[in-house]
Amino acid sequence: MAFNTFDEGISLGGVRSKTEIRTLICYIFDKVNVPMKKDTVITALLQKGLANYFESSSSFDDLHKNGNLKLVDPENQLFFITDAGKMISRQLEDTLALTVKERACQCTLELLEKERIEKENVVTITKVDNGYNVNCSISGGDMDLLKFTLYVPDINQARIVRKNFHKNPELFYNVMIAMLTRNKGAVTEALKDLNSRL
Repeated sequence: MAFNTFDEGISLGGVRSKTEIRTLICYIFDKVNVPMKKDTVITALLQKGLANYFESSSSFDDLHKNGNLKLVDPENQLFFITDAGKMISRQLEDTLALTVKERACQCTLELLEKERIEKENVVTITKVDNGYNVNCSISGGDMDLLKFTLYVPDINQARIVRKNFHKNPELFYNVMIAMLTRNKGAVTEALKDLNSRL
């Protein structure tokens, strides 16, 4: 059996034809119903092993070129589905397996939440003498709730701090407030929450 590079990385039940991939992309946009970056949608397909990168990227571009997806925010490269794209989703969605549709939408929503957290809670890494400063900011919407800088000796530790901070900045804030105010009940609840996530 010949090796097909376009099947590489696709899990059992994934989609392989461009028609299926285009339908799945339209389905994601239709169900999630928010403007999204191309990278977000393609990453969702790749993370769940639902489609090949090259076919997915090409299919997305085809949908944009054919007027099924529209670039609605050029500055942030956000696309949204058009009425023509919704028609594809609703007429052809039954050709896709339910598990494929569910996995694609679930992963897309998880990625969007990750993007929201990273946008609202900014982390920058700055090179300093003998190491790095990790500057973290926790947002309360229109204001910063907490800012702090943590020194680490190498870039790998700096990236680990950034990754772990972005996993749950709200939990970090709650633990800090509980400890600094010495509220025993809040400390107990915050540590219990923290322990359940470790």
